[in-house]
Amino acid sequence: MNKFIKIIIFILLNYSLLFLHVVKAEEKIKIGLLVPMTGSNKNLGQSIIKAVKLAVKDIDSNLIEIIPKDTAAKPNQTLKSAFELKEMGVRIIIGPIFHESLTYLDEMKDLTFLSLTNKTLDLPKNVISAGINSTSQLNTIKKFLKLNNIEKTIFLIPMEDYEFEIKKGIKDSKIKVFKNYVYDTDPTKLTKQIEEITKYKIRKQNLKDEIYRIKNSNEQNKERKIKKLEKRYTLGGLNFDAVVIADFDENLKSVSTSLLYTDVLPKNKYFITLNQWFDESLLNETNIQPIYYPSINKNNFENYKKKFFNEFNEYPTHLSLLSYDLVGLVYYLSLKTNLSELNKLFKKKNSFKGKIGIFDIKNNKINHRLNFYKIENNKIIKIF
Repeated sequence: MNKFIKIIIFILLNYSLLFLHVVKAEEKIKIGLLVPMTGSNKNLGQSIIKAVKLAVKDIDSNLIEIIPKDTAAKPNQTLKSAFELKEMGVRIIIGPIFHESLTYLDEMKDLTFLSLTNKTLDLPKNVISAGINSTSQLNTIKKFLKLNNIEKTIFLIPMEDYEFEIKKGIKDSKIKVFKNYVYDTDPTKLTKQIEEITKYKIRKQNLKDEIYRIKNSNEQNKERKIKKLEKRYTLGGLNFDAVVIADFDENLKSVSTSLLYTDVLPKNKYFITLNQWFDESLLNETNIQPIYYPSINKNNFENYKKKFFNEFNEYPTHLSLLSYDLVGLVYYLSLKTNLSELNKLFKKKNSFKGKIGIFDIKNNKINHRLNFYKIENNKIIKIF
């Protein structure tokens, strides 16, 4: 183990065993919480507040004081609430959730924000992105490609607001890319774009030409050969081995279906996508299986959901699991240093194990070591 790397092992499943030797702190550990408590996203905010309460209960320490404030998912309100937290002596804040809420937070230089966003571009210096960012996901995909000796991978990236996040993740992860394609998610344009990317019309014409050639040849068993060709849709190889579809929900299904239409099949080419949070609707999409993706540890996630349901009689949002882990992270680090200097620990190289998996912290960035899964035969199967 590199002597400059400090490994922090923190298992949220059993907080008490980890803190038997912790010295008593003289002051409360005040943790601010910036979430939408009003407006259209208030239910998400309430789920996060409950997750934080659950984390405090599991830690079982009277040192922690959680102070929630409303962002209303608006930059101005977020700044106002952050100022109120500062006046109350808070130095570390979990939140806000949305990237657009970060706009004015660089004015609060004495505070450190652990935002739940997975975006890493244009962050204020005092904001740390704690979401599952593109670099974390692409590092995991890179590992899968290497394990399977996949040399030629194309990327299909939608014209969405996270396009440049994906491109940054490709650069930071140093994943080997054969070709990048940016596509329009408009269904009226999508299929034509996929046809061009897969050279569908050329491959289709190749098939017609070959059938015509054999019909007019003197080859033996040509009728059998023609019947075999007539069962195909195209002829000619594709110049890639895997395709990474950087999309979600119905858009992901639309792109996958367009690939099927152009005779690109998951049994012949690897279909890989980004973290889908175990979207069960994909289990029913048998035509695009197997499909692969990086994600958090599924068993831990399921156990957390059960714990949350038993406590609150409702199921949590995905982001609430992040906030649950972050309370444990702040608590542990606060016992290692003065709260006013807590931000320094996010500049050093550390690792931290929570329910979501292992966080790697360095230079005010949090990356996640993720697991890798595939959906096949209507089942979610762990690869590593």
